Amino acid sequence: MRKRDPIDIKAMGKSMRTGALLVIVAALTLEATLLVQNYFTQESLRGEASLRAENSMETLESKIMNVISQAETGVRNKVWIAQWCLNFPDTLARVSQLVVEDNPVIVGSTVALVPGYDKKRPLFAPYTFRKGDSLVFRSLATEAYDYPSKEWFTKPLELEEGYWSEPYVDVGGGDMLMTTYSLPIRDTEGRMAAVLTGDISLDWLADLAGSIQVYPNSRSIMLSREGLFMVSPREDIVMTKTVQEVVGQLADSMSFKAVNRAMLAGESGEATVHISGKKHQVYYSPVERTGWSMCIIIPDEDIYGGIRRHNRLVRLFQILGLAMLILILRSFFKSQIRNTELSERKKKMEGELQIASKIQMSMVPDSLRSFPERHDLDMAAAIIPAKEVGGDLYDYFIRDGKLFFGVGDVSGKGIPASLVMAVTRTMFRAMSAHEDDPVRIVQSMNDSMAEMNENDMFVTFFFGVLNLSNGHLRYCNAGHNPPRALTDHIFELPVKPNLPLGIVHGYPFEGQEADLIYDDALFLYTDGLTEAENNARELFGEKRMDEALHGRKSAMDHLKAMQDKVERFVGTAPQSDDLTMLFIHYLGTGKMDHLTLKNDIGQISLLAGFMDKVAEDNGLDHGLAMRLNLALEEATTNVIMYAYPKGTEGKVDLGASRQGDNLIFTITDTGVAFDPTVAPEADVSASLENRPIGGLGIHLVRSIMDSVSYKRAEGKNVLTMTKHI
Repeated sequence: MRKRDPIDIKAMGKSMRTGALLVIVAALTLEATLLVQNYFTQESLRGEASLRAENSMETLESKIMNVISQAETGVRNKVWIAQWCLNFPDTLARVSQLVVEDNPVIVGSTVALVPGYDKKRPLFAPYTFRKGDSLVFRSLATEAYDYPSKEWFTKPLELEEGYWSEPYVDVGGGDMLMTTYSLPIRDTEGRMAAVLTGDISLDWLADLAGSIQVYPNSRSIMLSREGLFMVSPREDIVMTKTVQEVVGQLADSMSFKAVNRAMLAGESGEATVHISGKKHQVYYSPVERTGWSMCIIIPDEDIYGGIRRHNRLVRLFQILGLAMLILILRSFFKSQIRNTELSERKKKMEGELQIASKIQMSMVPDSLRSFPERHDLDMAAAIIPAKEVGGDLYDYFIRDGKLFFGVGDVSGKGIPASLVMAVTRTMFRAMSAHEDDPVRIVQSMNDSMAEMNENDMFVTFFFGVLNLSNGHLRYCNAGHNPPRALTDHIFELPVKPNLPLGIVHGYPFEGQEADLIYDDALFLYTDGLTEAENNARELFGEKRMDEALHGRKSAMDHLKAMQDKVERFVGTAPQSDDLTMLFIHYLGTGKMDHLTLKNDIGQISLLAGFMDKVAEDNGLDHGLAMRLNLALEEATTNVIMYAYPKGTEGKVDLGASRQGDNLIFTITDTGVAFDPTVAPEADVSASLENRPIGGLGIHLVRSIMDSVSYKRAEGKNVLTMTKHI
């Protein structure tokens, strides 16, 4: 019998492993799909439960507040009568009677005098309460009742405002479960004279809360200000125990503690708790003005029971589908063997291309680590090849205080273009090592490439030398896209129409010169940017490129913004050409004792370099420099945001000078007149509710600087800040 070829056995084993892997991947994918679907479904159900609970609590609160508001209004409407009757104490009983008669929700009322207010009556508190269809009158000024010690009497006098008492059974008063709304009353001389009350019965509260049935097994609870159960599924703990006592007895008490703290603190929210080992969702919210808190507890099974039954059915179908997949895969094993060798060759080629790509990318500088110690230059660059390897290049280095830089684009794509790119970069480094003249460097590169250009390939190349000490730029362009210059506007840098490198030996290249000042920038790019196409075969173009360059940002942010804009424009269309960008932001000739910004919040980042130079010149320690920079940021941001009307352009000038031991900063703008120093001191000790909006910025500046002054001169705002160093 002829033995099976070993290669076939090996391929069969690999095919079987591939099939098994596919089954596993399919199983994991199906399971992941179910989990994702289950997650979003549960989130939807959770959101629905939260919405239903919130709506129910809002409805319950609305009904409670209707009663509360009626009671408060009934009491407040009788305050003026009670004030008038203070001079005639015998008529105060009629006031409490009117409160009860005119307000059906109020079951009892009293006007309780402050002890000693009426010398003839040390204690006086006529009380009226409703019993059936009639009114009953009695006095609370008894030794047994001792109304001056009651919460409904002491708290409004202490707070000097209306107050809802803790629920209580008023033995000796109304003899019912109630809560009392109390208002302090002052006489015409401003003395605290009495407390006017309105009692409401709480017998209706349990029925009202019990009518809220969000889910079949949901339960409602209502707590008083002190945590006493006012409504509960367990009737034995209503008005007899606090939530702290009950939770402490539960086996799963830990899951309740945070909820209880939040409810007693008057917060609203939701949480997951465990009751008898089962998950429940708790939704809680305060009742306005009363100090009460309510919550709805819903078992997880009520919310998620349906989706869990659905998941069990889906898993059954998943198992059947996987069984069918296994049967189908068996028929593909033999064809898989034939594809094995082809796949291995492809993987080897892809690996080699990846290595080539890494080698190619290692030949250009990493702009993330370029010159981090320099404050006169901000650079960023990127190459995005259309294939694993490409023909674009950029390179730069600093020698003798000059920045040598270049951007090029090799004709063609793929491996041949990448080889020419490598040669071009090597020549750039070699020719620039000892030569400063861009024209001579470009001519040398051209002649060397023309001598060995057997495949008629050429390179468009822009080369420049920037003197970092004075901003003088010398450059030579070899058929490349003209760079964009970013000064106070964006324009195309003028270039001579020289030929690309490698076409004609001895070609007479012409160079040019320009001068950059502080905050000027250059943007170099290859045509893979402007000729990027979307699915409609539209080009990205120079207009969109210029729009992306607007505004002052860091070099890296400029490149990121440009790349994002290209990606959004191209969409799913395949990249047709290599794309290279180089952004050079020149900061060398800006006087660090003076800085001019546009009214663009993106320019705030320039303050760091300004402050670094000021700190270096004046020997400031790092901590002080950071605090001064923070004060400058606050003051400058305020000018940028508010000095100029929206949509208009303006400038903000910053100056720094030293007089003796004083460091003086000035911020000048031509915007609308505004004196920030007249803003009142911010009360940082006040609570957020009582603290007025604004004032913290100037407070921060004042706390850092020793003096801050403002003047309006010649149509300009001048803010002066002094720091003693």
